[in-house]
Amino acid sequence: MSGRIAAAFATARAAGRAAFIPYLTAGDPDLATTQTLVGALVRGGADIVELGVPFSDPIADGPVNQRAAERALRSGTTLARILDLCAGLRASGGPPIVLFTYYNPIHSLGPAAFAQRAAAAGVDGVLVTDLPPEEAGELHTALAARDIDRIGLVAPTSTEERIDRVAAAASGFLYCISRTGVTGEQAHLPAGLEALVQSVRRRAGSLPIAVGFGIARREQVVAVGRFADGVVVGSALVRAIEEGAGAGDLAARIESLCRSLLDG
Repeated sequence: MSGRIAAAFATARAAGRAAFIPYLTAGDPDLATTQTLVGALVRGGADIVELGVPFSDPIADGPVNQRAAERALRSGTTLARILDLCAGLRASGGPPIVLFTYYNPIHSLGPAAFAQRAAAAGVDGVLVTDLPPEEAGELHTALAARDIDRIGLVAPTSTEERIDRVAAAASGFLYCISRTGVTGEQAHLPAGLEALVQSVRRRAGSLPIAVGFGIARREQVVAVGRFADGVVVGSALVRAIEEGAGAGDLAARIESLCRSLLDG
């Protein structure tokens, strides 16, 4: 494994911790704010940043992230403008960026054109929530040719055969969904989550495993970090942006929230 994502996991591992991977919906409430908030995430401890590409039918997302996508679309956010944002982040020495997207925006550009533009913008990885590996060949070939990681997605319902297939097509890391259903904060971690991660790890080879969906509290971040290589926090941050939109100290609030998730 090589690249900035692999380096981020290696740095976290050397420090004896899991990589912290916060998620924001790009363009919520606008792209200029997103650029500022990515800096806040990094100051707050982010190792890798996931940027969600807003889509009009976000079937994997719960109400908090759905509203964020609606706000971003209303502000004029497009995939092309998000790639411009990524280019600016990379030029300023920003963190590794994973685009969390549905396939339709990529299909509209075309896989080859998307991969070329993503590479030029400095995107490090792409996770497509609704594109199964059986249908991802064209996109994966285009991304691999540009040295962009293809993040695999596995779930509690994934069979061993399915995990094998996803892992074989993936690079960068495997994103392990902690539970069935959509994104959103949960009061408790699902029973059997550690066993699920261990099962996936046995079939993942050298790929790091990051866990997301429902992780919103420091004790959950700590617990998951004991058995996973990375921890993804999304809805808690997106909700904080929704509640603090328009506040002059929004970036400081997001930085503080990240620190509280990691340091208490």
